[in-house]
Amino acid sequence: MAGKIKTVVVLVQENRSFDHMLGWMKSLNPEIDGVTGAEFNRATAGDPSSPAIHFGDGSGYVDPDPGHSFQAIYEQVYGDAYTWGTTSPATKPGVPSPPMSGFAQEAEKERAGMSSTVMNGFRPEKVPVYRELVREFAVCDRWFASVPTSTQPNRMFVHSATSHGLVSNDGKQLRAGLPQRTIFDALHDAGHSFGVYYQFPPSVLFYRNMRQLKYVGNFHPYDTAFKRDCKAGKLPNYVVIEQRYFDLKLLPGNDDHPSHDVAHGQRLVKDVYEALRSSPQWHEILFVITYDEHGGFFDHVPTPVAGVPSPDGIVSAAPVSFAFDRLGVRVPTLLVSPWIEPGTVVHDPASCGGAPEPDVAVRALVDPGDGEEDIWVEGVPDEARRVGGHGSTRC
Repeated sequence: MAGKIKTVVVLVQENRSFDHMLGWMKSLNPEIDGVTGAEFNRATAGDPSSPAIHFGDGSGYVDPDPGHSFQAIYEQVYGDAYTWGTTSPATKPGVPSPPMSGFAQEAEKERAGMSSTVMNGFRPEKVPVYRELVREFAVCDRWFASVPTSTQPNRMFVHSATSHGLVSNDGKQLRAGLPQRTIFDALHDAGHSFGVYYQFPPSVLFYRNMRQLKYVGNFHPYDTAFKRDCKAGKLPNYVVIEQRYFDLKLLPGNDDHPSHDVAHGQRLVKDVYEALRSSPQWHEILFVITYDEHGGFFDHVPTPVAGVPSPDGIVSAAPVSFAFDRLGVRVPTLLVSPWIEPGTVVHDPASCGGAPEPDVAVRALVDPGDGEEDIWVEGVPDEARRVGGHGSTRC
């Protein structure tokens, strides 16, 4: 497939785990490492006498938002409360495979009854667009969030393979702009094209470099430009879809972030897919649908904590002092292309950034056609390029 793909389209949705969105797709394809209903958390993690809360298929509209801060996720994966760097190192020593046992416990601390919210997923018919894409294309069941924390650090990893030490949605740092080199810079310098199609002020502007005047022409309103460019066969080599992250008047958020209805996210994915499918470029396109992080929802697959290399050697500020040496929770990821066999399941570990390429889809799956594969990540630090010992590709 590598030599056939000339355009990669990336849509990063918000705050849902693999089991929550796609776990029950195992009923359609047993090869998917999803759920059977036997999965559970104890109400009190680690206490065998505590009631078992099994993972169900009754998910619907979610409000309020489950916990997904660094400390909340620590408790979700390890089953122990995080105590801000005093008795709890950012990565728990001596635990090579986290038990994923604290989702229900942590959820109840957020709000009484929330354990039911995080311990349920969607039946395939409730997310019909994903159901059809799982049947017709590829699902990745080993794709993990890059950082065990909230949205913006993970979004920064997507296009630069690092959050430059950020482990929270730090408004001051984000407004100032993060300084790292991005895939956009690499593409520009190599003479390749990219475009950001936005429905809301785009999150890629949190990269300081993306505020340069030379990139003004790379930003396009989604509603007026995306279908036009698809129809004309003028999509650039690298396409980023920036959805509505907040409700606007008469236009609800469609990023899947609770409390946004996933029905609106399904409509967005369908809209993007149908525009791509109708494009004369369709046979040169790879469409990647993934999520920034798991949003506090249960997932049964242990998050990688061993052999995860730091992308750049930066340690986050105290009191967390996180060395970026473990990944976040597994997230839904779909690969869509006419070159993919129906019903494909990709078991290779992956993620967005850190251990692998900032443009995992571009670097791993796309050959620019002239044999100079490295041109796609030219200028990206070696630490951000290499695949780590756990074989992960972070996004």
